Amino acid sequence: MNVDTSSKSSFVFTGKHMAIVMGLFFGTIIAVNFTMAWFAHSSWSGLVVENTYVASQQFNEKAALARTIEASGVRGTLDVKKDAIRYQLTDTKADSVIADTVTLRFRRPVGDRQDFELKLTPAGAGLFVATRMVPPGQWIVESEALRGKDIVMHEAVRILVDGEK
Repeated sequence: MNVDTSSKSSFVFTGKHMAIVMGLFFGTIIAVNFTMAWFAHSSWSGLVVENTYVASQQFNEKAALARTIEASGVRGTLDVKKDAIRYQLTDTKADSVIADTVTLRFRRPVGDRQDFELKLTPAGAGLFVATRMVPPGQWIVESEALRGKDIVMHEAVRILVDGEK
């Protein structure tokens, strides 16, 4: 009985092959990390407030203002359709003049490239209007209504603008 021990192997795994495998493995991880870092950097401004210390000092004042507005009974209703923006202020006390001016600040939840501010025009009976195309998608709309120099309404709402309507 003869045993053939002369079979030839066509492939030998060498150190060069191991270096290529390790390079591909770590290269993939590094490429994914750089891609994720680029997307994170390019899609979010990272800015929540200009100065966190100053914002923390103003917190109690803002909380007191929010309680005052809540107790006043003034309510705001925002309606954004195609190129028409309407903001209706209502008051439980039925004052004839709720506010003199209304300013809306439209901010994207992520990124600040499309953010804009808009001063609305009074249209009577607490209604304020403006004409401007708002790109579709999610928005955080901060509204501020003033009567003289007093803030009578300040709120932020998250809305979804549909491109079809």
